[in-house]
Amino acid sequence: MKNGHPLAGQVSVVTGAGRGIGAAIAKTLAGAGATTFLFGRTESRLKTTADVIARAGGRAEILPCDVTDLRSVEAAAKKIESTWGRLDILVNNAGLGGFNSPLHQLDPKEWDAILNTNLRGVYYMIRAFAPMMIRAQAGHIINISSLAGKNPVANGAAYAASKWGLNGLSYSVAEELRKHKIRVSVICPGSVDTELSPHAGKDASKMLHSEDIAHAVAMLVTQAPQSFVSEILIRPTQKP
Repeated sequence: MKNGHPLAGQVSVVTGAGRGIGAAIAKTLAGAGATTFLFGRTESRLKTTADVIARAGGRAEILPCDVTDLRSVEAAAKKIESTWGRLDILVNNAGLGGFNSPLHQLDPKEWDAILNTNLRGVYYMIRAFAPMMIRAQAGHIINISSLAGKNPVANGAAYAASKWGLNGLSYSVAEELRKHKIRVSVICPGSVDTELSPHAGKDASKMLHSEDIAHAVAMLVTQAPQSFVSEILIRPTQKP
């Protein structure tokens, strides 16, 4: 810890950092002293997050990246490795929702978009960045899943399938990387008041806030080195 910043000197990447949960996580990591790379497809949104971080005295760098495009991900990894030579924290947050159609009526293009972002994108990110952590014999990978990866979601089967898959991926990768002293965790929030979440019939004032998930990320990356939490389930205190 340096000057009260537990992550001072560390480098972090947050995908989907332009808004919602991703922006909150990026602000929290930067506030704890990490140089934080903001990944996303919309540069204007990333700039908004970066400006907030800068005003608070943190350090953030914008790196437009499409997690569904392996070349884009590999180029981003190469840039971080060439300039910083390390990555301490990877938060795979980028995601797409889809809660408006039973599976038999779902457009295959929507299925592909959801699975490619929520699951394939995490694979690409781990494929590109884990080798850097393996060489360092240290690192944290945190995948933002959902309670939809634990429970059935009517009219959201593709989203639920992507999150069930992400949970399985996370548990398995955790076993693969433990020997390299890399900790892999998955966070499964319930209803969060973001643009992604289905709000129909729910009281937004009772939903989780993006900062609740950011708080959980902060707890994970500041754990003592002899242990790791493989999974966190977060629910609103009151059902929305």
